[in-house]
Amino acid sequence: MATIKEINRENRPYEKFLEKGPMALTDSELLAIIIRTGTYDKTSVSLAEYVLAASGDGGLAGIVRLSVKDLMKIKGIGQVKAIQIKCVAELSRRIAKANISLRSTEFNSPAVVAGYYMEDMRYLKTEHLIVAMLNTKNCFIGDFELSSGTVNSSVISPRELFIEALKSEAVYIILIHNHPSGDPTPSREDVAATHRIKEAGHLIGIALIDHVIIGDNKYISLKQQNLL
Repeated sequence: MATIKEINRENRPYEKFLEKGPMALTDSELLAIIIRTGTYDKTSVSLAEYVLAASGDGGLAGIVRLSVKDLMKIKGIGQVKAIQIKCVAELSRRIAKANISLRSTEFNSPAVVAGYYMEDMRYLKTEHLIVAMLNTKNCFIGDFELSSGTVNSSVISPRELFIEALKSEAVYIILIHNHPSGDPTPSREDVAATHRIKEAGHLIGIALIDHVIIGDNKYISLKQQNLL
């Protein structure tokens, strides 16, 4: 079984890390450190390259889409290695999300909203609708999932939405939902559901200030598109 120690010293990820720092490592070298051991005919770096190839054009980001079963289809990746790889992907997602300070950040632009929810929602295989609740200064109070499956005006319940918003004493709300296709272009149902909730909020006194649709590393704001 090929290990990192059997790779030429100048190509060993551990030594390269110590001499040049983590920024000098390639994606496959970083992943090789997690994998640690290869197979009888593949080094850990080569095995890491197979994993990245299996994730498609997404490279490291594409690992999020691979399940443990998908990873275990790769020769040399057992259950333990597959779980380690998935945990690293999840840790990376949480670190990216934690970099945004919720309580001190004002959700005052679609870019901020999309940046917070992107890694949570871009890989989902079904549509999910989240309601973010804000105070008078546009600061985040909390959020909740209103629906999953198909986001349309017949499924969304404004009553349930505004009950939760009133409990949290929200002044403003923002809708966020994903398109599993990766294309955030709003549908007619998206626009219709948005208008229905906006009208209900106007009567209650809780303003809907935007609806952000998440695609694959891209987003669209209905407010910016003058569709709100």
